[in-house]
Amino acid sequence: MAELNIAQALNSALRSALAADDVVLLGEDVGTTGGVFRVSDGLQSEFGEDRVIDTPVAESGIVGAAFGMAISGLRPIAEIQFMGFSYPAYDQVINHVGRIRNRSRGRFTAPLVIRIPYGAGIGAAEHHSESAEAIYVQAPGVKVIVPSTPYDAKGMLLAAVADPDPVIFLEPIRLYRSIKQEVPDEAYTVPLGVAAHLREGTDVSLIGYGSMMREVTAAADALAAQGVSADVVDLRSLVPFDAELVVDSAQRTGRVVIVQEAPRSAGFAAEVAAQIQQKALYSLNAPIERVTGYDIVVPLRRAEKHFVPSVERVVAAAHRTLQG
Repeated sequence: MAELNIAQALNSALRSALAADDVVLLGEDVGTTGGVFRVSDGLQSEFGEDRVIDTPVAESGIVGAAFGMAISGLRPIAEIQFMGFSYPAYDQVINHVGRIRNRSRGRFTAPLVIRIPYGAGIGAAEHHSESAEAIYVQAPGVKVIVPSTPYDAKGMLLAAVADPDPVIFLEPIRLYRSIKQEVPDEAYTVPLGVAAHLREGTDVSLIGYGSMMREVTAAADALAAQGVSADVVDLRSLVPFDAELVVDSAQRTGRVVIVQEAPRSAGFAAEVAAQIQQKALYSLNAPIERVTGYDIVVPLRRAEKHFVPSVERVVAAAHRTLQG
């Protein structure tokens, strides 16, 4: 075991994955500089330029090339530097990567992983700070994974590499180096599609994922100090979605707060709320609350803290449900 942050845990996962001859890592600056966030640091010197490939600045080409590799028998891992840069490659994802199993009637699959750092909080603004996971949830045929801890990051990335179908693997930028956790040195997997029940509580359910889990757990601590018992769920996986655990939490507490960094309208929090409404309506004692970003472009650095959901906003939403 070693105490690692998320960036280090992902580096360990990539090293383990590259031990297999059919795995290839490609993207802008992933080799010589080790990636914009140094997640792939040292891997090109260890595995060579034909296994860790620096590409041109052409996101559609990166994902298109990875798709070709995948249907030809390799297991590529493509990195897009920031979520806002992934939009030129969305055509590849929604029209080709996610459809090949259906289009070929199962003759071809695309076992590739597309790694995308996402989220605000580092003062980078706009395209470098987007949280647009909902558009990938809307793409048929792809899984969408969002770990929030070093242990999950390594295990879920290795599970994604082993998966027979394409996986969008979102990495919360703000958490890369903010937390450390003991992570096994050897390879292991964390199953995709299974949420994590982080804390048992009786008064209100706090549900979040990815970059927001630090605020969610801090809000649970603040509520505990006020005598409020919070049940905490980390979704970890948006597609597949663990509705069973989420609905069970809502039924036990009767009050729900869902937290996402993405803008409010048509975000994944709305889907979570809809499924709870459908499956646990008569267990609810108050309307479901959503704490989200705003329906605007991520603002410049001085206003960024007002955009990202805060612990105070989550706590206030929990109190609104308790008054219902």
